Amino acid sequence: MTPFDQYGDVDFVGLERLIEHQIMQGMNYLVSLGTTGETATLSAAERNAVWQFTSDKVAGRVPLVAGIGGNNTADIVAQITAFNHSGYSAFLSVSPYYNKPTQEGIYEHYKKIAQAAALPIILYNVPGRTGSNMEAGTTLRLAREFSNIVAVKEASGNFDQINRILRDKPADFLLISGDDPVTLPMMALGAVGVISVVGNILPKEVADLVELCAAGHFEKAQQIHSRLLRITELCFAEGNPAGVKQALEQMEICGSGLRLPLTGVSQLTAEAIREELRVY
Repeated sequence: MTPFDQYGDVDFVGLERLIEHQIMQGMNYLVSLGTTGETATLSAAERNAVWQFTSDKVAGRVPLVAGIGGNNTADIVAQITAFNHSGYSAFLSVSPYYNKPTQEGIYEHYKKIAQAAALPIILYNVPGRTGSNMEAGTTLRLAREFSNIVAVKEASGNFDQINRILRDKPADFLLISGDDPVTLPMMALGAVGVISVVGNILPKEVADLVELCAAGHFEKAQQIHSRLLRITELCFAEGNPAGVKQALEQMEICGSGLRLPLTGVSQLTAEAIREELRVY
């Protein structure tokens, strides 16, 4: 998540607190400027500043993933080629949005990225935001043909698709949940973890859930899963990351400011978040 100050500028003090909050409570790696980071509203200079600041503050304590994706293939290739990848371990790149490309178009988009990237690539399929689904066959084709495409963040919620990827993927290709509420069932099938929204607020709980699932302790994981459902629902009730930012403000980690067209949550949702956080 990218904090903003009262003037709408990036709040680097708040960002440092958020980084420390996540690392100290058990996150295995951090994604800088994914969807929750409001990347679409940041200028190129701001993105570069956030990436550099994050790398400097993390200082190698956990791996870093840079979110670089979009619907202009040539521009994304140029960004990835120019990226200063010092301190970073991979790219997270969302499937093209708005254009609604065919499966062949999605394949060719990622092919160009794979050919240009100096770091491994995590595909990101999120049809609810992009307006198109990257089908299992396309994911598998990319996984088989490009050794530097190493994982997919799968947020389709389509378990037929998830099952096919898990059944037919290369052994070293990773399936990662892209949706907090389905992390447990996805890991029960063979996913390796989650790139989490709620982890911004409750990193220890999310980390514990993933570790228990990875160890096969699903009964204990179920208890955490059930406890997280309500706060997750509230975080998305009026859009992401509005709910997350409201929670982080209440936790005195950073402010709740967003950039238009996003707006803050209602007082009713803010109070519900406050009440739910008392559980933790």
